[in-house]
Amino acid sequence: MFMAAMIGILATIVLAVLRTLLGPTVFDRILAINMLGTKIILLVAVLGFLLGRPDFLDLALIYVFLNFIGIIAVLKYVKFKNLATVNPDNEEVGNERV
Repeated sequence: MFMAAMIGILATIVLAVLRTLLGPTVFDRILAINMLGTKIILLVAVLGFLLGRPDFLDLALIYVFLNFIGIIAVLKYVKFKNLATVNPDNEEVGNERV
């Protein structure tokens, strides 16, 4: 049963890679990369269960955080073309005006 789950996860990984390569917009590609990261996390968790290695779940959790932070950083860069920009319209930093 877990082998069938791994095969299904691998099939969706292939579909995510295809969407990353063929996506018509940048946001489609970013969404596909996010889905790819999620599927890899599932694959690591299932593989850890099959091999009897519970420490793989710790690795999967670390990858969850890296995937989340990475996608947020990429989206911010795509929107503002700069990772340091807070709000380019009114140039606010926190509650203070610059």
